[in-house]
This record gives sequence, structure tokens and C-alpha cells, in this order.
Amino acid sequence: MSPSTNVLAIDQGTTSTRAILFDADGRARSAAQIELTQLYPRPGWVEHDPEEIWRSVVSTCREAIAAADGPIAAIGITNQRETTVLWERATGRPVHNAIVWQDRRTAELCEQWRAEGLAETVAQRTGLVIDPYFSASKIRWLLDTVPGLRERARAGEIAYGTIDSFLLWRLSGGRRHATDVTNASRTMLFDIWRLAWDKDLLDAFEIPPAILPEVLDTGADYGTSSPELLEAAIPIAGIAGD
Repeated sequence: MSPSTNVLAIDQGTTSTRAILFDADGRARSAAQIELTQLYPRPGWVEHDPEEIWRSVVSTCREAIAAADGPIAAIGITNQRETTVLWERATGRPVHNAIVWQDRRTAELCEQWRAEGLAETVAQRTGLVIDPYFSASKIRWLLDTVPGLRERARAGEIAYGTIDSFLLWRLSGGRRHATDVTNASRTMLFDIWRLAWDKDLLDAFEIPPAILPEVLDTGADYGTSSPELLEAAIPIAGIAGD
């Protein structure tokens, strides 16, 4: 990395979005932050507007990059992990607000899954307990609640992701649908021993595999950003849950 080369870090959190520009020596050269609106439709429900998240990412990135004195070598993304978004592949439009990791609306569904004897399988394969905290029950709630969504998901029209996947999709202009192992491992759908989505759990939870992102190493090549977004096609070189 040359002395004038920079790295842009996107930190998309629960209460705010930050973008930080680091130089070749790892020093923070500039930063921008935007607070996010927390939505509480009912007691125990917590949502975010995915479009607000996206706007905050673009705005903070542009502000941080404005201080750069050289090229941006790469973008890294860290994010609130279990928060769940479903969107249309054709348009990139979210079909519902993001359901945040804190949300408890699926407690009854999780209790049903425990009563069906799924707890041991979940623990053995994912290392997790059955709980609304994780993404699986949030996905199932959306599929059961949004009219026509399950049929569209089975037809391959709908994409699922934690916030990193949604941002990657938007940053890449819809060219990449992927996540990393740290985010996948918090969905309650990922076999941490085989490092793959678990077909048995997907079947048990009635979640179509067609919606799922590709799972890559945290430091994998995630493609490039669309040049019109940040004035250049910048490599996206890392994703991790915070």
C-alpha cells in the first residue's frame, strides 16, 4: 500500500452509521456519523428503515472520502449482525422494514420450534439456542406475514441478508449477494462445522434456500462498488459482524 493510499471502513450499527477513512499507517484521517431512527411499531418490536440506513451509508462515506489525499484501496464493512432484511432482486427495494436483533415478536414461534424438539439440532449445528435474537425466526415471520412473499421467495425473486449483505448488494449495484461466516453464523441457519447453510434447518423452519446469500471468508473479495456512488469502483475487501 502506498503512503497516499487509504482504506474506508463502514461501521453500520444499531443506533448510527459511521464511515472512517484510515491512511496507510492505520491512522484515522476523517470520519462521519449519522444517527438512525429507531422504530417501535408495538411493544417488543424494533425496526429500522433500510432506505434510511442506505442513505446514511452513502452520505457518511462521501463525507469521509472528501478528506482523502489519495486513492481508496478498499472498503470494509462491519454491521449489526442479526438484523434481517428481505428485498426484491429486480429492484433492490426492501419488502418491509428491517427487523432489528433486539426485536422479540417471534418469541411464540421460537417456543413452538423448541416444543417440536429442534433445540438440540440447532445447538449441535449452529452453536446457538433457539431465540428471537437470531435471524431465522425473523425471516420466517416476514415470509408468513407479507402477502405473497413466500411464493416470490420460492421463485427466486427475493433476497435475504443481514445488513452487510444488503449494503453489499446496493454498493455493488446488485452484482453481489454475499455475506461472511461471522454474520452467517448468527442466523440460526448456518452449520458452523461444515461452513454451509443447513438444509435440514431450512426445511424445518420453512425458509427457501433461494433467498440466501453466498457465504465467504471475512477477508474475501466481495467485488467493487459502483463507480457512480463514490466516484470510483472501489474493491470491497472485507465484511464482519460487530
